Amino acid sequence: DLEAEMGLPLWQFGMRTFAFQDKGRIIATLCEQGMWRLVKICANTGEVEPIASPYNSFTSLVANEKSVAVIAAGSERSDEVVTIDLGSGQLREHLEGHDLPVDKSWISVAQPISFSASHGEQAHGFYYPPTNPHVTGDEDEAPPLLVMTHGGPTGATTASINLKTQFWTSRGFAVLDVNYRGSTGYGRAYRERLKGQWGIYDVEDAVAGANYLVAQGKADPERLAIRGGSAGGYTTLAALTFTDTFHAGASYYGIGDLESLARDTHKFEARYLDGLVGKYPQQREIYEARSPLNHVEQLSCPVIFMQGEEDRVVPPQQAEQMAAALRAKGIEVELLMFAGEQHGFRRAETIVQTLESELVFYARVFNFDLAGGISP
Repeated sequence: DLEAEMGLPLWQFGMRTFAFQDKGRIIATLCEQGMWRLVKICANTGEVEPIASPYNSFTSLVANEKSVAVIAAGSERSDEVVTIDLGSGQLREHLEGHDLPVDKSWISVAQPISFSASHGEQAHGFYYPPTNPHVTGDEDEAPPLLVMTHGGPTGATTASINLKTQFWTSRGFAVLDVNYRGSTGYGRAYRERLKGQWGIYDVEDAVAGANYLVAQGKADPERLAIRGGSAGGYTTLAALTFTDTFHAGASYYGIGDLESLARDTHKFEARYLDGLVGKYPQQREIYEARSPLNHVEQLSCPVIFMQGEEDRVVPPQQAEQMAAALRAKGIEVELLMFAGEQHGFRRAETIVQTLESELVFYARVFNFDLAGGISP
């Protein structure tokens, strides 16, 4: 009986968060405030004993009487296949993750934060301060903030290292990776807060997190940006359309039309939106009201769209229509279409180009100079 999460939404086959060491002992992963750890549980008494490790994220756990095997990652370690001897505690790496491309002094380590949300509730996230051993910012100047919105939307972001996040923190951005209400890792009640509220609470929490960091002096209120992909792209577009908090945004194959998603999605997610938004088509008016594509007249800040030409989940026309509407209003906009890419980019050259293009876009919008190595 702990204030901790032991389960995950089963988006893939073979996901496991516990295994039996023997008849009386269970090896499990626990998530507390978004941070995961390994534990040993006595099946008879419920007593919990921690298993020491340098990791804060775990997947695909299996165990036998002598050891536990797991894929694990940490704040400075990418996914590794490891075993831990349950007697001695000795850790053995069977498949190491990628080497860090830079010294650890470049790495910004996630700081768990909580902040006030609507209805007297709390929301959560990970704050990453700008980190670059060669550059020190002006003490009197708060950094630009990039708010990240994860997909799912009932997934979660973790505190393990993500080099895409480090791309931004090493270039002077503070980053807030939001685990808005509805995210996994903070208990069932927290996850179920998003029922019927997708497009409301996730947006509110992204805004609240940004405002919290501004109030703390950790973000410049005039240089707030938001980015996300797929379901996170929907939250990004909704935040840019229905609030005026952010001054720029990046949508990666973001959902602009909830109705077309409900109508055309694949079998695995069929009726998923009934719980997140409302019954379709009976509550069609809610879908229309929360779809950014239907309210482009309210979208009035610069946006860069990244879109795969072969995306069958979010048709390219959605990004094209929103970009055209911004262009017609004379607002800064970019639309990058990628041949051969679908819903989620796979090619390394695409990922590099999107990150660099997004950085150049923010440099134009926020009027700062780029260091060498990236073409404008």
